[in-house]
Amino acid sequence: MSHQRHVSFLAWCALSPLLLQCLALNWSAPLTWPTWALVFCALFKLRECRRPFDRRLVALLQLVSTGLLAAQLQGLLASVLQLVAVLLALAGLLGHELAGSLGFRGFLQRSLQLLGAALPLALVLFLFVPRLPPLWTTELGPARGAVTGLSPDLDPLSIAELTLVDGSAARVLLPEVQPLPTDAYWRVLVHEQFDGRRWQHRDPHVPRGGSGRPQVGEGTSQWWVVEPSATRAVPWDGSALPTSPDQWITPEGELLVGAASRQRRSFRLRSPEKVAAWQQRPPIPSERQAPPDSLPRLKTLAQQFRGLPTGRERLEAVEGWFRRQPFRYSLQPGAVADLDAFLFDQQVGFCGHYASALAALLRAADVPARVVSGYQGGHVVQPMSGNPYLELRQSDAHAWVELWLEGEGWQRVDPTLWAANSGLPAAAMAAESAQRQGGNVPWWRWLQWQWWGLDLAWTRWWLSFDQSSQQAWLQMLFGVQLRWLGVAIVMGGMAALTAGWLLLHLGLRPRSPLSQSLRLLARWGVVPQQGESFPCVCRRAAKMHPDLATLLEAMADQQQLLAHAPLNPPQRRQHRRQWRQLRSRLAQLR
Repeated sequence: MSHQRHVSFLAWCALSPLLLQCLALNWSAPLTWPTWALVFCALFKLRECRRPFDRRLVALLQLVSTGLLAAQLQGLLASVLQLVAVLLALAGLLGHELAGSLGFRGFLQRSLQLLGAALPLALVLFLFVPRLPPLWTTELGPARGAVTGLSPDLDPLSIAELTLVDGSAARVLLPEVQPLPTDAYWRVLVHEQFDGRRWQHRDPHVPRGGSGRPQVGEGTSQWWVVEPSATRAVPWDGSALPTSPDQWITPEGELLVGAASRQRRSFRLRSPEKVAAWQQRPPIPSERQAPPDSLPRLKTLAQQFRGLPTGRERLEAVEGWFRRQPFRYSLQPGAVADLDAFLFDQQVGFCGHYASALAALLRAADVPARVVSGYQGGHVVQPMSGNPYLELRQSDAHAWVELWLEGEGWQRVDPTLWAANSGLPAAAMAAESAQRQGGNVPWWRWLQWQWWGLDLAWTRWWLSFDQSSQQAWLQMLFGVQLRWLGVAIVMGGMAALTAGWLLLHLGLRPRSPLSQSLRLLARWGVVPQQGESFPCVCRRAAKMHPDLATLLEAMADQQQLLAHAPLNPPQRRQHRRQWRQLRSRLAQLR
């Protein structure tokens, strides 16, 4: 493979990781289209490279594209692909600029050297330069493109058959002292508006600039990675506290994060020390609104409970009625006309049916209620790379009810547990757990778990160093003397530049045959003059040292062949070996 083919091969290889990452971009994000445009410009420009400037332009486009991708994709796989793209782009650029003085491996080694030299400065900037929140986020995509199994509109009566999807929805890593709960409820959306058939989610007001009150301090942390979804709200346990200004909890008890929902989001929460404020927020009128008159049998039943003095007694009476009925859990309930038909005729359904019916019945009994959708349970995964984590899948999507009880606040009730065979999903999970213990996990699933474990560790130790974490770290480092931060940045930057310079010039030997040959001749006092070629320098050295003329001439010939001849890899290795032997003999003789 000729030198030019080496360079072109490296440049083409750099495009592959860029294109792979582009496929994962969110089409509703504003940076997606410029990123695609830059990558395609690099691709087409690479096909038409004619001049040295063209190859430099291709390398620049590839590096800028990588920067844009890094701003949008921060997962472990994306970071690895970005590193590979930068490495190959630099190798291609160096291969062009060094004009064939290095082999394929030499280009990659020199690229790693450059990246290593830049690493100290990047580390100083990462640790000390104040972080900024996202400049903007958008939700321009189609609102119905849900991929997490949840939807802002809950309409179970229209679902004749519910298919379980096994895709991942989120992963959470809890403190080591806290066991992973496989029966917990992870709330996401609150549906408080009821039109007689559907429960609708009301988009909360998003404060401009976030909550502005990062809750940094003592306490253990939860680390979350949430897959893209159609909703801005993310799963949480309903009691943790935000740790960043771009996280906030709505009065209804939904957790929102600043990142666009159609990208994978990662965030950290702090374990609570007191009851969450949303649990004590009195019900609003929409949460008290009675069902419409189109449900006469439901309203007649509710009249039996309205006479009870307290909400707790009405709830117990409703539960007793549910348990006396032959309700049955099923993922294939068939079409249901309305809640009257479900409660009194068919009595077959899944969690959405039971939550919708109970919330409507409680409201008809003058008890404020609403439907909450999220995830229930989870699957404990023990990766080889660290602590176990809890994986939430789309098949764990669930719906339950929250009702307002005077003196107690909002309380969770899961009416699905009242059905006769509500344990169908639990049985499936138990069977899966038994399968895991028996070692029958598919290899691809095992690899996926291990990768997710590494990805969660990456999120915990690298991406979680956000604005609030940086403030806490600087506070610990400088205390009240934060005015010295600027001096620390300057001093750290100078130290990093010095370390990078040492890595480039002192720590590594020059690899170019030309530069090494010139260094050898310089020890003899022979330095190249302006406009003098390397063979001329060797001839001038031979006049000064006639006993070495033959070796000097041979070294010049080998260097010229390595620099300009169209050699294939075996030929290049052979000439480099001959050149090294000549250089070694010359060094020993002098």
